[in-house]
Amino acid sequence: MKKTIFNTSLFSIKLLFLCLILSCSSPTSENNKNPYGLDIVDNIERYKQSLKGNPDMELLDLESAIPNVQLDIRYATKNNFTAEIIYTDAKAFARLKVAQALKKVQDSLQFHNLGLRIYDAYRPYAATLKFFEVYPDTNFVANPRYGSRHNRGCAIDLTLIDLSTGEEIPMPTEFDDFSEKADPNYMDLPQEVIENRTFLFSIMSHFGFSHYPTEWWHFDFEGWENFPLMDLSFKELMQSK
Repeated sequence: MKKTIFNTSLFSIKLLFLCLILSCSSPTSENNKNPYGLDIVDNIERYKQSLKGNPDMELLDLESAIPNVQLDIRYATKNNFTAEIIYTDAKAFARLKVAQALKKVQDSLQFHNLGLRIYDAYRPYAATLKFFEVYPDTNFVANPRYGSRHNRGCAIDLTLIDLSTGEEIPMPTEFDDFSEKADPNYMDLPQEVIENRTFLFSIMSHFGFSHYPTEWWHFDFEGWENFPLMDLSFKELMQSK
């Protein structure tokens, strides 16, 4: 009898130990949303509170902030490298100073009969997790361990359009082309394309943006590191107004 009790007790201990291991190794839903324990603004009240201390934290709807800007939000469609709909709304948001700088770019471009077409701007952190899951190459996709500059509302993916035709002017590649031609220093291109890219880099730089090392379409606004990572949906931002 003593032997049976001992075996039963030992089995119970092993079972308890196994449960403890599984509970520790299985991430909670919260960990799935933020597996690296980053400081992320993920509720609307915290976002609103940040505006009281610093109005520059505001994320503006770029369609409202920049007259006649064009949007082509690929991640609200299946026409993107994930082949999935990532955003539920075809919207573009950016921090106050970023939006103001982009408006100056747009105003200046009009003298050249050109305008901006925006592919992506602020990106919720959840999308960064998804992108890295699909394409874990940090040359083109941000490492979610650190978050993306898009998550901070300070990065913009864009190109230029001809205002007469509404068509994009020739650039090295399409948006989200993960080839060597996307590199800003790639030179085996038609002269017209090189000149268009140079002009884009020049005007963006003049208003406080720097181009990303591996993507000609990606621009970061100066001081991006001073803004927190965020994981608020577009719908939450629209409803907060």
